[in-house]
Amino acid sequence: MPSSHQANALPLRALRRLRRDQRGSAAIEFALVAPLFFGLLFAIFEIGMTFFAGQVLENGLQQSARKMFTHEAYTKNFSQKDFMDDLCSQVSMLLDCNKLRVDVRVFAEGAPIIFEPPIDADGKFVDVFNYQNPQPDTKETVVVRAFYQWPLIVTQLGFNLANIDANTPNGKYLLAALSAFRVEPQ
Repeated sequence: MPSSHQANALPLRALRRLRRDQRGSAAIEFALVAPLFFGLLFAIFEIGMTFFAGQVLENGLQQSARKMFTHEAYTKNFSQKDFMDDLCSQVSMLLDCNKLRVDVRVFAEGAPIIFEPPIDADGKFVDVFNYQNPQPDTKETVVVRAFYQWPLIVTQLGFNLANIDANTPNGKYLLAALSAFRVEPQ
């Protein structure tokens, strides 16, 4: 019969052997770090795509608003649909044209330029926009704004970039572009 000293030594030897065995430790460490790493990677990707979509919207609006600046919209009698079609041709590679909203307003010379914010106090998108064609040979100021509700994916992982429906699973980030000018003389 083994002595009590030998019986206590057996579990200690097994623990020492287990402590020295390093097999599988890398897999366990990766399993602990991987969710944080991939969450951060996806958040970086989403921020990058959001900024890229904002630049596409900004560039497309500048190209379309130029037609108003150079009288092309007036001479061709651009309607709101014509302007939207032109803008859509600029941004359709990345943005859904059905979700695109445009606001074109003309202000008299020296008049204050005032807009209501497109997001209300409850975090909801306010979809009330106008479309006015500028007249040539005036000193009116034309302000063209475009808005797009960019869907977010990573917000469900705890990273919240949303400014529309921010605390809901379908939160969105409002992309906005603006162009302000006076129509050049003919």
